[in-house]
Amino acid sequence: MRLEAITWERLGDLLADRLLELKTADGGPWPRVALDGAPAARAGDLAERVAGALRIRGRPSLVVGTDGFLLPASVRLEHGHRDEESYYSGWYDTGALWREVFGPLEPGGSGRVLPDLRDPVTDRATRSPYTELPPGGVLLLHGPLLLHHWFPFDLSVHLLLSPGALRRRTPEADHWTLPAFERYERETDPVRTADVLVRADDPRHPAWRG
Repeated sequence: MRLEAITWERLGDLLADRLLELKTADGGPWPRVALDGAPAARAGDLAERVAGALRIRGRPSLVVGTDGFLLPASVRLEHGHRDEESYYSGWYDTGALWREVFGPLEPGGSGRVLPDLRDPVTDRATRSPYTELPPGGVLLLHGPLLLHHWFPFDLSVHLLLSPGALRRRTPEADHWTLPAFERYERETDPVRTADVLVRADDPRHPAWRG
């Protein structure tokens, strides 16, 4: 696997330039981009960086995190607070993501996206207002385990951590989630399936292939 050393700033610029030319698979006016990675990889930081680079280039975007679409705690923790299977396939409200995020960005859609549904800390509805993404605006969706939900992404970016780095950078209280990421690597193989790969073992010195 050959990767090229890069800075985060340069990576944000290169991704933004690529998105300016990106054509959607369904012919719609809203490119949809995945920034996929374990929480320790901080995919949200890269999403915000790309959004900033797009803004400078005159292209609107909307950053949405899947942590704003967690299912209610009573549902996702039904089998306990450390159930790997639930974390892997039952923590996020994928139905709401389809309905409130992807549906409005289909051809002929309204472009009115709900940026979040539930506060991950309070477990209460956020009641956030809808955000209208104008035609040509880019959806930047970040979160873990994104590529096994069959979401209609037009470009996918996977932030890779080696097993050792993932363990070091994940809080010990969350080590129970690590087997879910091992399973994700086996079953979804994001290293091969993602359009862009970013190795983020050293947060100061990323490398990429794209």
